[in-house]
Amino acid sequence: MNLPFFIARRYFLSKRKQNFINIISILSMTAMAFATAALIIVLSVFNGLEVLLRSLYTSFDPELKIELVRGKSFEMNDQLLSSIQSVPGVKTVTQVIEDYAYIKYRDANMVVTIKGVSDNFIDQHRLDDHITEGELKLKKDNIPFAIIGRGVRYTLSAEVTDDRNALQVFYIKNFKTGTIDPSKMYSHKSIRPGSVFSIEKNYDENYIFVPLDFARELLDYGNKRTSLEVQTDGVDPLKVQALLREKIGENFSVLTNEEQHKDLYRLLKFEKLFLFFSLTLLLLVGSINMFFSLMMLAIDKKKDISILTAMGAPASLIKKIFLTEGALISFIGATIGLLLGALLCFLQDTVGLVGMGMENAIVSNYPVKMDPSDFLLTGSVVLLVTLLVSIRPAILASRSYSIDNL
Repeated sequence: MNLPFFIARRYFLSKRKQNFINIISILSMTAMAFATAALIIVLSVFNGLEVLLRSLYTSFDPELKIELVRGKSFEMNDQLLSSIQSVPGVKTVTQVIEDYAYIKYRDANMVVTIKGVSDNFIDQHRLDDHITEGELKLKKDNIPFAIIGRGVRYTLSAEVTDDRNALQVFYIKNFKTGTIDPSKMYSHKSIRPGSVFSIEKNYDENYIFVPLDFARELLDYGNKRTSLEVQTDGVDPLKVQALLREKIGENFSVLTNEEQHKDLYRLLKFEKLFLFFSLTLLLLVGSINMFFSLMMLAIDKKKDISILTAMGAPASLIKKIFLTEGALISFIGATIGLLLGALLCFLQDTVGLVGMGMENAIVSNYPVKMDPSDFLLTGSVVLLVTLLVSIRPAILASRSYSIDNL
């Protein structure tokens, strides 16, 4: 007659005498806890970085961006604009002219990306929370103003309160070979800095926003535009994207905010996946202690295994005892690790345990965001590792029955 599982396990574990095996079990739980906590922390940090990047790019880049599949600029007309505005879900369409220009202020100069935008760009409120100096404006009393990045402002030492000096903007023309008059080789316009924005270093050090008319005259674009930026009225951007693609044809591409930076997001996901597998290997290495603990337990308890077998315990019961023992070690370690990881992430999010270590960082502390799916994924990995590590000792233990051990 077979022994009930809980009676057999209680009898088996009550015979444990060697402290060395207990110590190894504790070490196994500790290694499992730290590896699990590390997995949760790393995954949460990458989630936080992704959220931070999305918030930054959402501020600078539009929800949907329309541009040519091939080519730099396209002719803008009322028919194209009306067809886009007629799409359900489209709230605002901002016309954009973007190109490189040479800019000078007093004795300082640099090359920047000049971005001419139509007046309704201000109505999108994308820069409202990122203005560090001055007033957010493109025009006032028919006077054009530039919105410059903080990095540009520092390089040029530009002052938004300076009424005497303006930004001198130069653009190289497509002049004919043999032209000897230097004034025919470039166009030049002046504009006062009205405000300073700060979003992210790459944008702050390279971009200035100017009125569309100013950019069109300086760059001599006429009715040409480099892109159109679409703001939705709360509708799912993916639905609006599909409708726009049907409306404007295959010559134009309609990109969501994520598609505008798909390489960066893909790289972030690859890094997250790589670190996940790396820490999973660390978890597997940490579980080696549990493997040796169960192996030594099987060797030490040959007599008890033989007694249980003689009393009617089948081999499956012996396997179940060892698998349960490994599961308990993993469960306790993983539970402690999950709680520890969640606690550290909570403290990082609220208090800020680890800073970025840079004075000009976008945020002072590493961003974190806990995701329930990460906890489920980590728990599943721990369960799989436990099964892989425990199954071999369990099989060997079930074969350890011998009449000589009685």
